Amino acid sequence: MAPLNYDGQTLTSLVGNSIFDYADALSVRVPTSCGRTGECHECIVEIKQGMDALSPHTDAEAFLREDYRLACQAKIVDADAAVEFAVLRRQPRILTRSVRRDITVEPHTTRDGDGVIFDGVRIDDYRGQMYGVAIDVGTTTVVLNLADLESGEILDTASFENPQRFGGSDIMHRISYDGGDFPGELRQVMLSALNFEIGELSRRHGFHRRRIYEVVIVGNSTMRDIFFGFDVQPIGERPYKSITELEMLEGKRQTTALNVKASEIGLRVFPNANVYGGPLIGSHVGADVAADMLAVSMDEEDEVVMLVDVGTNTEVVLGNRHRLMSASCPAGPAFEGGQVRYGMPGYDGAVESVALDGDGVDYHTIGDAPPQGICGSGLVDLLAELRRTGKMNELGAFEDGAREFAFVPDIGMALSRADISALAQAKSANYSGQYIVLRNYGVSPDGVARLYLAGGFANYINVRNAVDIGFVANLPEERIMKVGNASLEGATIMLLSRTLRRRIEQLAQTIQHIELETTPDFFDIFVEGCMFNPMMPMMTE
Repeated sequence: MAPLNYDGQTLTSLVGNSIFDYADALSVRVPTSCGRTGECHECIVEIKQGMDALSPHTDAEAFLREDYRLACQAKIVDADAAVEFAVLRRQPRILTRSVRRDITVEPHTTRDGDGVIFDGVRIDDYRGQMYGVAIDVGTTTVVLNLADLESGEILDTASFENPQRFGGSDIMHRISYDGGDFPGELRQVMLSALNFEIGELSRRHGFHRRRIYEVVIVGNSTMRDIFFGFDVQPIGERPYKSITELEMLEGKRQTTALNVKASEIGLRVFPNANVYGGPLIGSHVGADVAADMLAVSMDEEDEVVMLVDVGTNTEVVLGNRHRLMSASCPAGPAFEGGQVRYGMPGYDGAVESVALDGDGVDYHTIGDAPPQGICGSGLVDLLAELRRTGKMNELGAFEDGAREFAFVPDIGMALSRADISALAQAKSANYSGQYIVLRNYGVSPDGVARLYLAGGFANYINVRNAVDIGFVANLPEERIMKVGNASLEGATIMLLSRTLRRRIEQLAQTIQHIELETTPDFFDIFVEGCMFNPMMPMMTE
């Protein structure tokens, strides 16, 4: 029997074992979120030697070329041949930039002489530093700001992939996992990751983690509640509400916002530090969207504006400080690397932009690396370009009767009719949410002063192309603003301004939440949204 090698470590090859089995045996971390079924496209490894000793590529690996395999699919078939593999240490492009709002620094935690004061109560002796941390717990990524509570200065920003992906890549799978055989595991892995990252921040800046006196956490309803230890099963079942929302409706609490001490939940900062969970808006529209609203100053807005936070679950908020409506759109993962044959997250090597010129294709990859697949911004471009050049009709069918279109022709990377169908449905979820909220509010896109696009994916899309295929509402391009990671900015505002924290708690309770599926003509709107056209004119109610 020949050896299997990884980074100088060897094991004996056994027929039937997968590369993932050997990674486990060697304690090598290989990312996955689909239970090793090949669906998530995450466990890519490079086979440096012995490709012929492995099982043939499965259908799940059709998107891979050259010496790459999925660790869960590649199995030993010849134990007499040496095999060597390497893990691809890829990180998705994590957006840390955002719109900035000028605020008056007035945190709940202040200094009074030689004391650290929280809401009028002395909690510690002043030891030269007072820090706070704002955290945006996203389904896919987690981003933190370290702030000086005295000056309001942002000292550092850190980010990492959400380690809960083993429980599923979307919210409903996480809810199901947390209600299964291992309740609390998702919370524990997030707590461990945050404690590690906070430790890194404190070491990098040379202070003790006990100098962190306040923490703010925002996220969608599920992410926030998992962290604070709430049962999230009610969010996954009708009426799709957090326990905190249900309790507020029953008169048992005044707000969905949360305040606990760090020692109560195991967060390793100053033990008596207040840990604040931002308020929820309704159903799946969570504290991250409340933070978005603060970042773009919707609490002061008199004009009608629209906020669209694009993701696996897209959220829409429309209105001004006097009247607001919201909705949640379950778009799914098609634009984020799932359900599309060559789809992938925003890693190096992902095609991020596409332009068609005659029969030629001009594309660009993240990091200028060799193409490995195509990410969401590239898919938006490709669909818009196929429509612009007449190669694809509004129904998503190729005009020449072809079954696919090669966007990287030299290696056969193509977009198929099945891919387009998945993308049409994901796009229509975004379309339908925006359309229905606009119609219920009684305003057309022409009546919207500004459309704010929030989130990492939205930051990289070509706005004109997104409008042309109906991915976002049909507004003039100059009225559409990309605001980056507005959730992190909003969380930081909650950390540094007690006035704005209180204001968003109050505003969140006034927002009317619309359940899209209860709309009588939802199916008709969804079908219209599946077409690759700009958003149609509407009859307002």
